[in-house]
Amino acid sequence: MLKVQDLHAYYGKSHVLHGVNFDVQPGEIVALLGRNGSGRSTTAKAIMGLVHAEGTIDWNGQSLLKRKAYEIAKLGLGYVPESRDIFPRLTVHQNLMLGEKGGKKASRWTYDDMYAMFPRLQERQNTEAGVMSGGEQQMLTLCRTLMGDPDLIIIDEPTEGLAPKIVELVGEYLKKLKDRGISVLLIEQKLTIAMHISDRTLVMGHGSIVFDGTPDQLRADAATRKEWLEV
Repeated sequence: MLKVQDLHAYYGKSHVLHGVNFDVQPGEIVALLGRNGSGRSTTAKAIMGLVHAEGTIDWNGQSLLKRKAYEIAKLGLGYVPESRDIFPRLTVHQNLMLGEKGGKKASRWTYDDMYAMFPRLQERQNTEAGVMSGGEQQMLTLCRTLMGDPDLIIIDEPTEGLAPKIVELVGEYLKKLKDRGISVLLIEQKLTIAMHISDRTLVMGHGSIVFDGTPDQLRADAATRKEWLEV
């Protein structure tokens, strides 16, 4: 599905990613873990065409390199940035409308699906998004991306700043995506949620993948956790 090989990425003259290699298979949740500054968010941006990158990013037999972000989205990749990027002066429902791709293909997701998963959004569907809490905005960003019917969704730090109950809700939401055949690349610092819902874990350090294995293998690898994850 998604295969990344020897990926290098740059911010101007700053070389951030150094030969990143990994893949994401259909219907798989892959957690990309690591400390701040390790290159996780840059990896997501490189896949989505938002930073200068070199190497190979193969998506179902098509190269994503040098494509615009909107072209990549049309190919079936969704991206939920850490910044959330909601439209603050538009209502919840209007934000969801902007996520739709249009076209003849019927989407797997409807407004009713979004509101069923997150009843709070239904309660506030006519509210301007800018006045909502951080947790509500995170729900909205996730749902807006889903309205574009992606086959793979890249989610950057979805639980950042959220209350524990909302973190649990996000975790259940991501498992529902998998149940509908959607792959997830989850960029996360909270090991608890990542280890609980992921099929496979990647650990990044200094712009490279330093571990690729199952959550159980990572739990058993105290040296990797200590060197690359624990504070």
